[in-house]
Amino acid sequence: MDVHTKKQRSYNMSRIRNRDTKPEVSFRKYIWEKGVRGYRLHVKLKGKPDLYFPTSKVTVFIDGCFWHQCPECFKKPATNKKFWNKKIRENIERDLATDIELCDNGIKVLRLWEHEIRNSTEKAYKKLKKLLQTC
Repeated sequence: MDVHTKKQRSYNMSRIRNRDTKPEVSFRKYIWEKGVRGYRLHVKLKGKPDLYFPTSKVTVFIDGCFWHQCPECFKKPATNKKFWNKKIRENIERDLATDIELCDNGIKVLRLWEHEIRNSTEKAYKKLKKLLQTC
């Protein structure tokens, strides 16, 4: 059972951002300071990647630990379990379909977890740098 009214829950959910989140902005600032250039934001590719490097055909997705069920820090919701299980399962399935379609079109995919940015932006940056160097 939800502790909020439908109206309050709807309002809360409407305030959740789907782009320019704190982890995304933090990572962009970090890689900019490291001299990484040539990426595009808000491109119209499958899955709406957070960053796209057109020259090297690399996409970067920064996945929220809750919304994409991070294996390290995901906590199952205590309320409305059926809804959340379905929602998160569909997110994971959509992510996989997106990765497959992008790869089939010659685009490399890097998925970073929200906690990776929060805990060690440098490690996340090194993953990106390594992928960009292989292109």
